[in-house]
Amino acid sequence: MKRIILLFIPFFFSSCIVVIGNSEQKAREKQTQTLSFYHKKIQVNSFLNQWHKDVANSDFDAYFGKMSETAVFIGTDASENWTVQQFKDFAKPHFYNKKTWDFKALERNVYFNSKGDIAWFDELLDTWMGICRGSGVLLCKNGNWEIEQYVLSIVIPNEFTNQVIEIKKEKDTQIIQQIKPDQQ
Repeated sequence: MKRIILLFIPFFFSSCIVVIGNSEQKAREKQTQTLSFYHKKIQVNSFLNQWHKDVANSDFDAYFGKMSETAVFIGTDASENWTVQQFKDFAKPHFYNKKTWDFKALERNVYFNSKGDIAWFDELLDTWMGICRGSGVLLCKNGNWEIEQYVLSIVIPNEFTNQVIEIKKEKDTQIIQQIKPDQQ
């Protein structure tokens, strides 16, 4: 019986070493992935900060160079759901006349898919309109981030919601009738 036990002791300990080795390997992989996402978060924050600086500096090519060819920009007005080309057409005179906007991030949250090649974010912005919220989706292609979608919203304090609803009621009714004429 002692011989049988002695024969199994090396197998038992070697299997423990394998389990410990696998646990350590998984811990290293998780740490590497965490560092990778940390670096990606820094990249995304830097990328978005620069994008906002590009428009503040009226740098048309740099600003739109950060948007994909299929990007969508959704502005604060119900009519502002633009392809990147439509947004370029709208923005070009502002860039040409050096009368662009200057948005500065007050805070930003960034999230990633499991592969780390898609990021989505939300940010509070200090703008000429007061505090606004931006949100969007970025895609990493060949190591470079591109904006796929950006949504800009004016932030309304809850205590003013009823006043804002009343102010925009007539315009909202017109828009609804244009979109769905059979609804009232």
